[in-house]
Amino acid sequence: MPLDPRTPVLVGAAAAQQREEDPARAREPLALMALALDLAAEDAGSRLLLERADSIRVPRGTWPYSDAGRLLADRVGAHAARTVLANLGVLQTTLLGGAARDIAAGRADVVLVAGGEATHRDRRARELGSEAPFTAQHDAQPDEVLNPRGELLGVAELRARLLSPVSQYALIENALRAAQGLSLEEHRRQVAELWSALSSAARDNPDAWEREPLTADAIREPGPGNRMLAFPYCKKHLSQMKVDQAAGLILCSVETARSLGTPRERWVFPWAVAESNHMVPLTERRALHRSPGFAEAGRRALEHARLTADDVGHLELYSCFPCAVRIQLSELGIDPARRLSVSGGMAVAGGPLNNFVLQSQVCMTRVLRAEPGSVGMVTAVSGLMTKQGLGLWSTEPGPRPFVFDDVSESVARQVETVPVAETAAGEATIVSYTVLHDAPEPRTVVLADLDRGGRAVVSDPDPRLAALASEQELCGRRVRVSESLELL
Repeated sequence: MPLDPRTPVLVGAAAAQQREEDPARAREPLALMALALDLAAEDAGSRLLLERADSIRVPRGTWPYSDAGRLLADRVGAHAARTVLANLGVLQTTLLGGAARDIAAGRADVVLVAGGEATHRDRRARELGSEAPFTAQHDAQPDEVLNPRGELLGVAELRARLLSPVSQYALIENALRAAQGLSLEEHRRQVAELWSALSSAARDNPDAWEREPLTADAIREPGPGNRMLAFPYCKKHLSQMKVDQAAGLILCSVETARSLGTPRERWVFPWAVAESNHMVPLTERRALHRSPGFAEAGRRALEHARLTADDVGHLELYSCFPCAVRIQLSELGIDPARRLSVSGGMAVAGGPLNNFVLQSQVCMTRVLRAEPGSVGMVTAVSGLMTKQGLGLWSTEPGPRPFVFDDVSESVARQVETVPVAETAAGEATIVSYTVLHDAPEPRTVVLADLDRGGRAVVSDPDPRLAALASEQELCGRRVRVSESLELL
């Protein structure tokens, strides 16, 4: 059957990075993104794709540009392009799915998606007491701004100073361990082995920040180079964010790809993108270790593609923290013995704040081209496992026309919530906990379901409790809640 000329296709994909130790010589994020788009056009075989872009879509970074898309448009010659800025809390699959949807609907012929960071450069500037300048832009406004539908942090998280991602993901990880019935030691071993195996893919990823995989021993035990941050997470469990990396992706219609002479062997088709944008603060989730959003998005995308998870040849599971990967394995029905990443994951490949999915999409594109006809899955997470997305891609057209499926309403009906008590007192059962090392003395944060109803969120500075919580399972323990905690 002949292809619909409006069929969306990814024709150019490239990454750019630098390891420049002199911040005065290092490129700023804008220059890295422009370089990535230039390389993507080279990858596609036509610079005319940049000039003919109808839209440039950029996820918000740590940089100060008010409309990075406009600066990029000027740099790459896309002077007629509309600019779209996706703020923090918007899934990166939203940019990719929206681009493909607009192309299929005839609202655009060429869409550029780019993102990047230069936080390694910024850190070097701070260390040297020097400047890391940015192109000045403060008053330009994007043609469109995408915002999340709710807040990533709830009142209870703010009150308990659960402000860092590691503090909240540690709560999820401990709840998941308890739900799986693992001992602390067995959990520590399994997570280290999972993280080590995932990082092994970095050897084959020329764009990885670090090419050498992590060993399980290096991950498992806290020490001078692997300090404890939030029990059970040490530094090597975390995404490596201090990187100078950018990615550029070019999507267009089949009709445009043909007219510009883009080689057929460069084409990668989006089959389906599905995502949940239903937002519930972590402390209000009844089951911290579950993700109905991933289950529903995976089910809908795979059904549309007439596939099962086992039929997907290549995986890139979003890897900000181990529990994110472990929950995806459960909800998507993926065998944990499989190769779960083509990039090496965010701990070694690099995890620029709001751009990793674009980086991993570049890597997946390269892998799919090397194995024509295979299918790849790239997943995304936003916030504290708050929003979930995934895309299916292949060098061959899908069995059905591309679909961008928002499953939020269905997920909202499935997610159970529990109110957080403003003044918590009485007997309760611990749902999860973590020990935070964000101050000179560790403190224990506990989520507990009160017998009288509602959930208590308590931050306790007692060093004895912190020591106990790092050595014994507290999930499921009975406690008496007041201003502090008393184990029963």
